[in-house]
Amino acid sequence: MVDGSPNSGTQIPNTFLGAFFEEINHAGAGGLWAELVNNRGFEGGSGSGNPSSIYPWSVIGNESVISVSTDETSCFQHNKVALRMEVLCNGPKSCPPGGLGISNPGFWGMNIEKGKKYKLVLYFKVKASGPFHFQVSLAGSGNAINMASLSLTSAMASDNNISEWRAFEGIMESKETNHNSRLQITTTTRGILWLDQVSLMPLDTYKGHGFRMDLFKMVADLKPKFLRFPGGCYVEGLYLKNGFQWKNTIGVWEERPGHYGDVWKYWTDDGFGYFEMLQLAEDLGALPIWVFNNGMSVGGEEVDISALSPFVQDALDGIEFAKGSPSSKWGSVRASMGHPKPFDLRFVAVGNENCYPHNKEAHYQGNHSL
Repeated sequence: MVDGSPNSGTQIPNTFLGAFFEEINHAGAGGLWAELVNNRGFEGGSGSGNPSSIYPWSVIGNESVISVSTDETSCFQHNKVALRMEVLCNGPKSCPPGGLGISNPGFWGMNIEKGKKYKLVLYFKVKASGPFHFQVSLAGSGNAINMASLSLTSAMASDNNISEWRAFEGIMESKETNHNSRLQITTTTRGILWLDQVSLMPLDTYKGHGFRMDLFKMVADLKPKFLRFPGGCYVEGLYLKNGFQWKNTIGVWEERPGHYGDVWKYWTDDGFGYFEMLQLAEDLGALPIWVFNNGMSVGGEEVDISALSPFVQDALDGIEFAKGSPSSKWGSVRASMGHPKPFDLRFVAVGNENCYPHNKEAHYQGNHSL
């Protein structure tokens, strides 16, 4: 017998319904996170530590006039891989009219809209016998319309050889709309150009926090009372070394090493990191629920209970980052990122869905309870 009268049950709390975010299928980078450049630091690949493929960047020009590779000469301590582009022709007469260089399609093509403004950031250095000119442009699909461009030159250096890395920032306003655009960096100047940390972000993100306006609104319309992040399987990794390491996802974005999400098989630069996820929950008016690793991976790796202390300390540090005072060790890092007030972190989740029959129950229960 079921008593269905109004006063017979327990009131469901208004925090019962919420949203669960996982970095899967580019839900963060390429989705909610508005960065348009895919593999902006040229670090992408298998996560093996070797200079990686530049994918999805492609080369404009053939091997007789341009040579593109990666080396480990970047100025960023945790992102040593940079792109090296050597141009072997010189001037419009000997180089192809459109120039030589590299092109990035973003995530399934960049959605560039007429009248919108986009912030470009890149780092470069040059070795050339004279002023080295190069151009950054937004090119549409089909007839390759140049929708916006910025021109740069090394002439600000007296010897034209910029041996030290320099930062460049500029605003690009599109003259056209094209949903399958790409970012191009081209030149007709003979010499060597190194590039790193090439970023393109729309200016109209939610509160300037980097979240795509349209997708943010779709999540906000759900009226979630909590936001659980950053995953599931993404937290663990197929191997523990490729799990989400929150300390690698905070601080200035240029210094974040990024990592290979080996469960879902793609690289992320971690621009959408722990801080940004906490900020997203706050902007949604939802309580953040941070999921941290409990010493287990999707692929079957397990940390014995006796060796779990570093995982416990890492979780405590993460809680301090979110809730600690600006004078605490990790709370001060949060404050330096522009959020001195603690985030309203009340709940955490320990581990992933680890109760499936895998002969892991002893470790799961032991690690969970510890």
